[in-house]
Amino acid sequence: RGNAMQAAVPAGEGAMAAIIGLEQAYVEDACAEAAKGSAKDSVCQIANDNGGGQLVISGGRAAVELAARLCTDKGAKRALMLQVSAPFHSALMAPAAEVMRNALAEVTKNAPLVPVVSNVSVTPSSDPDAIARRLVEQVTGRVRWRETVEWFGANGIATLYEVGAGKVLSGLARRINRDIATGAVGTAADVEAALAALA
Repeated sequence: RGNAMQAAVPAGEGAMAAIIGLEQAYVEDACAEAAKGSAKDSVCQIANDNGGGQLVISGGRAAVELAARLCTDKGAKRALMLQVSAPFHSALMAPAAEVMRNALAEVTKNAPLVPVVSNVSVTPSSDPDAIARRLVEQVTGRVRWRETVEWFGANGIATLYEVGAGKVLSGLARRINRDIATGAVGTAADVEAALAALA
């Protein structure tokens, strides 16, 4: 997935920007206005809804730069171009989504022990084929993290563990819902501690 996303857009052609303190509707308007160009620069969309008033936009470099300026003009507290290697979670990632679809078609998929909540659809599923489809959709689709954390809270999820390097999602989750406990699992010792806490 990572290699396919890197290969989908030549270096320097895509961009992402964090927009802080502006309502989603205004950010969507700015993206639509900026996307009136042509070719790859015509793509500009919200890639992440991180909660806490932070949205991330993604697409062609010129369109994202224009949308960031428009967001500032519309009253955003901050519009910050991000140092990223590709315009992730945008329509420009369509070639990578196709690679993902083909790769998932070749593997045996089993039902998970617990439902998987996709941050594309914000709905749980135990259907392996539906989960695979959502993994493909996530490559080009919006990461709806705020809504996902809200769903967790509304459905009795009391603890979230972020698995992998870093604690970014844990921090964002705490801003969205302070009633949900969070933890980071990045090492073998962390795994043991998390399992002990859940026992």
